[in-house]
Amino acid sequence: MMSRRDPVKRLNVALLLVAFVLSLFAGRLVQLQGIESKGYAQAAVAQRLNQGPVPAIRGPITFAQGQPLAMTVDAKLIFADPVMVPADQRTRIAAALGPMFHLDQSSIVNKLKPRSANDQYVELAHNVEPDRARMITAMDFKGIGTKPEYHRVYPGGDLASNVAGFVRDDGDGGAGLESSMNTMLKGKSGYQKVELSETGQRIPMGEDEQNKPTPGKGIRLTLDRDIQWKAQDAIAKQVKATGAQSGSVIVMDPRNGQVVAMATAPGFDPSTYYKAKPADLGDRVVQDTFEPGSTSKVVTAAAAMEAGGVTPSTPFTVPDQLKRYDRTFHDSETHPPERLTFGGVLAKSSNIGTIKASETVTPAQLYQYMRAFGYGEKTGISLPGESAGLLKPVSQWWGTDRYSIAFGQSVSVTALQTASVYATIANGGVRVAPNVIAGTTDDKGTLTPAAKPATRRVIKQSTASELTRMLEGVTTKDGTAPNAQISGYRVAGKTGTAQKVNPKTGLYTGGGYTSTFVGFAPADRPQLVVEVVLQKPQKGYYGGEVSAPVFKDVMSFALQSRRIPPTGSKSPKIRIYADHR
Repeated sequence: MMSRRDPVKRLNVALLLVAFVLSLFAGRLVQLQGIESKGYAQAAVAQRLNQGPVPAIRGPITFAQGQPLAMTVDAKLIFADPVMVPADQRTRIAAALGPMFHLDQSSIVNKLKPRSANDQYVELAHNVEPDRARMITAMDFKGIGTKPEYHRVYPGGDLASNVAGFVRDDGDGGAGLESSMNTMLKGKSGYQKVELSETGQRIPMGEDEQNKPTPGKGIRLTLDRDIQWKAQDAIAKQVKATGAQSGSVIVMDPRNGQVVAMATAPGFDPSTYYKAKPADLGDRVVQDTFEPGSTSKVVTAAAAMEAGGVTPSTPFTVPDQLKRYDRTFHDSETHPPERLTFGGVLAKSSNIGTIKASETVTPAQLYQYMRAFGYGEKTGISLPGESAGLLKPVSQWWGTDRYSIAFGQSVSVTALQTASVYATIANGGVRVAPNVIAGTTDDKGTLTPAAKPATRRVIKQSTASELTRMLEGVTTKDGTAPNAQISGYRVAGKTGTAQKVNPKTGLYTGGGYTSTFVGFAPADRPQLVVEVVLQKPQKGYYGGEVSAPVFKDVMSFALQSRRIPPTGSKSPKIRIYADHR
């Protein structure tokens, strides 16, 4: 039996115990540094590794001459690693960032609380100016970092905003071409993996893996910046002057269907789109529908002339009212019976004369011409939310529909559809599909032209020429729009003053008016079409009074801007009254 007083034996036992413990440590070290070292090293790197998307540069949108409408600039994204943010610093960080970026502080605090050990990335603020981002970095908050991204800016403010649209905070387009062409403009994001220290700083010589983003393509528009500005300024002023609910102006080149200007009022600033009314964020030119009224009479005229044997000099006896079945139709003003030529019917915009001319064709023929001019179908322009309007098939025309449709009621159109009708006449009867995109550009600015727009012949060239002469009569002192005359130029066009249906009663009484003028110049060599539409003007409502002056203003500017001279020819005399020579 070992003696408790034997120190050598006790020392040997102690040494054996120490050796045993040391062998356990040594074995563990061998396991960690040898057998399992690779796995632990990978786990350590993974813990330090930060992976995030690298956004692509969004392609620009430019005017026809290359000036920027929408462009992308450098910005910073403020992000946090909730796992790294000390719990006692959350309130302090929120108090600093909240006022700076107009963010709710309680929301920031909530984002800084980790949901799990892997909750290492949360975005706090987008589109931060680089200088402001440097201020955040200087605050040296643990777990708060910045990384590059891009910010969309619109140098012209609200100029052509209804066409361009806007980009939401999530980086996707929310309206206009930014929305409909989002995938192409946005490009394809890449990603980057970097090692960060526990303070959130990048580790030199650490792992760095990148997948470069693919830049988005740009869009070159057909819009002329100066003419767009003039159209937008003119319609905004007239909406205010007349107390109208809204208004729009379209300028088109009838030869190629290119939209030179497309303006609406009220508009919005894409940089602060969230402050605008929802109704102002779209493009009324392609989205809003209305009964065209008298501007649609040219379609009836084309049908009557080509299928009904009517000519500009065909006489009609025109009273101020006419009964068909159980409905009595009226002209806009009372008058004794008149003997008008068909040219006079169009010049004076007589509903009754138009009805009589329409009776020379069948409902099916009238419908066929309306479809050929583009009623009841989308134009195919690249803007989102385009409406096809409403043109019921002939099988659904009841009772007196054929008569009201003949002068522009019981059918609805968009402003762009109406502009296209007159562009077709101006182009000798050939319809060219309206288009607003001239082509696309790559990241080096190289332009790839867009495909040529679709074309189709709608009416004979001779019919288009006769209609043009008749439309010139509208702008004479005997017509409804002498206010559309432009000194030195021959102008052809048509007024429209259409009653709007009162949504409360379903009747035309009390619904207000759609006031329109659409025309082209020079009439004998058309190069530009301008349409002006005002919805519910309160101070005057006849198209010749409130819309024609805007047409004159915009068309005069556009002709001068494009250096289009007068042709020097004289307008032919239009016989208005059948008994006058």
